[in-house]
Amino acid sequence: MKFKTFGRHGKEGVKSLARNRWMSIASISAVTVTLLLVGVFATLLLNLNDFASQIEEDVEVRVFIDRTAEDESREALKNKIEEVSAVSSVEFQSKEEGLDRLIDSLGDDGEVFESLKDENPLNDVYIVKTDEPEDTITVAQTIEDFNSVAKVEYAKETVQRLFSVMDVARNVGLAIIAGLLFTAMFLIANTIRITIVARKKEIEIMKMVGATNWFIRWPFLFEGLMIGILGSLLPIAVVVFGYDYLYTEVTTRYPTLFIELLPVYPFVLKVSALLILMGVVIGLWGSFTSIRKYLRV
Repeated sequence: MKFKTFGRHGKEGVKSLARNRWMSIASISAVTVTLLLVGVFATLLLNLNDFASQIEEDVEVRVFIDRTAEDESREALKNKIEEVSAVSSVEFQSKEEGLDRLIDSLGDDGEVFESLKDENPLNDVYIVKTDEPEDTITVAQTIEDFNSVAKVEYAKETVQRLFSVMDVARNVGLAIIAGLLFTAMFLIANTIRITIVARKKEIEIMKMVGATNWFIRWPFLFEGLMIGILGSLLPIAVVVFGYDYLYTEVTTRYPTLFIELLPVYPFVLKVSALLILMGVVIGLWGSFTSIRKYLRV
């Protein structure tokens, strides 16, 4: 397509937006509201995924070694654990290290346990990490039956509940975003359809004098494209400035909060690119689907 022809189609799209300004405003508003909701849900969903990943990385199996086990038995136990499929690493933590960590974690209250250093009641522990967090339960159940194992801890109920909640949250978030996008496409398609109905005679004449379907289609595609882009501008601004404010408030007021938000950059750039891409796609798709049947004359 020549640049001159390309510019002509663009001008026609702008004129069509102006001629049907109230419907155009309604469509842009619909896209704005839709993408604003998508931006909010995408922000929550991406941070939730990151938070879930942080928690999943901390999921571990703690294998308490029998206090009566000899050095050979301990080494044999370690080798056997490492042979279990899905085990990525095995780290030894002595009972002295365990007591020191307990005392440090309690702060001033930990001084009460200083007297236990002479007769440490804790067990030596193997800290086991798995290739995938979902393998934790299977690995723990396998290790429980090994010799020289006093007990195995992996917060069974917490781990299962965590995976279930995260899966549900991800699926619900994706379903809501998909529903919002289809709603926006439907609204844009209806707006373009009204424009096309008003110009039906013009389209018929253009077809009769030899205009191709794509020559007729391009101005409407430009119209949908501009609706999508204009509708994405406000959501992008809200996401950029809103998330920057939220991140600053959370990190400043609650520096010790165990939940870490994704850094502002490049997060807001990625979400902005996603929103403008969605605006372009739903604008073009809405226009394309609405004009298709009117070209069969």
